[in-house]
Amino acid sequence: MTTIFDLTADSLSGTPVNLSQYQGKVLLIVNTASACGFTPQYKGLEAVYQQFRDRGVEVLGFPCNQFGKQEPGSAEEIGAFCEKNYGVSFPMFAKVDVNGDHAHPLFQKLKKDAPGILGTEGIKWNFTKFLIRKDGTVYNRYAPATKPEELIADIEKLLAE
Repeated sequence: MTTIFDLTADSLSGTPVNLSQYQGKVLLIVNTASACGFTPQYKGLEAVYQQFRDRGVEVLGFPCNQFGKQEPGSAEEIGAFCEKNYGVSFPMFAKVDVNGDHAHPLFQKLKKDAPGILGTEGIKWNFTKFLIRKDGTVYNRYAPATKPEELIADIEKLLAE
């Protein structure tokens, strides 16, 4: 059975990252955008990262320009925006598609393993979140309106597994 740890993704700087390096950690994977009504969630994502990173939690951000063209910038612009405006220090990856024929394999797997409302696989908007167990299986999928701090109880539960 393929897990997310069998996949790779390019970092924001373009370097391939083998996701196996996150094996044994709880992951919060989010498709992000710099010009979205939910963009202030970067602050909450960073707070969750700071609170839990020493306990084995990683937040992974994947910019996406598929929703309202709300992530038009280059990798350099995205990185500068996230750092300057929200102090983002968690890993950010290269811009990806999360839906359609060119969807990144990671998001293909996440959507298949954790369908949305009424079983639909498509991601509806920026800041859809996936919480991943230490073994690489999806624990839950959260809507864009769900604030990162609302996931703390679930993160604590997965850390105790």
